[in-house]
Amino acid sequence: MNRVEAVERKGPRPRVLIIEDEDDIRGLVRYNLEQEGFAVDDARDGAEGYESVRRRAPDALVLDLMLPGMSGLELCQKLRAESATHTLPIVMLTAKSSEVDRVLGLEMGADDYVVKPFSPRELVARIRAVLRRSHAQSNSDAGPVYERGRLRMDMGTYEVFVDGRQRQLCLREFELLRFFVEHPMRVYSREQLLDLVWGRDVFVEPRTVDVHVRRLRRQIERDDSKPELILTVRSVGYRFNPEALG
Repeated sequence: MNRVEAVERKGPRPRVLIIEDEDDIRGLVRYNLEQEGFAVDDARDGAEGYESVRRRAPDALVLDLMLPGMSGLELCQKLRAESATHTLPIVMLTAKSSEVDRVLGLEMGADDYVVKPFSPRELVARIRAVLRRSHAQSNSDAGPVYERGRLRMDMGTYEVFVDGRQRQLCLREFELLRFFVEHPMRVYSREQLLDLVWGRDVFVEPRTVDVHVRRLRRQIERDDSKPELILTVRSVGYRFNPEALG
């Protein structure tokens, strides 16, 4: 039984919003998602997509990078800045395959990316992967609170406070930080972090870890250019230093 079938038995079908200006691609994605049991909405540009999200937030978003008017990058950044949508799972669809473009999409807050031309089966698999994590978040019971020095994390509500001020972390950033605080001082390679935080069913490159560490440092470090909490171990990976919390 796949995840969509399991969700259908428990409640409404997962709803995915496709924001794509090319009719053929939009139709192809819609067809394949509906065949897999998803409910689907679509929009042709960033402004229309943004209004659709505001009217009825989807469970996941498939977002084209190059859109008329408001670009996919701008829309992704806008959604990540708003409390109601900062954890919305976003899979970016792009014709740009260079590493710079992929990293830029992740920097703006995308959870994953798929390069055109793409396999519809791969796209569906990636959407399922981000939905699994979102589903786990929304159904989590009240969990423990990690509090040390200037950092406070509520594992049940997915809230993070630094020096008493709430930080808006996306789901993946929160999961990465939680892993670090639960495994202090131990060094993990990028490949290990991908397996342990992202999961083996997510198709991303090791460079993705660097992008999320950089974003996380901006949220929790006093000076992200001189990190004290998430330390780089050259030629190996990263380790978390809770002593710097005070």
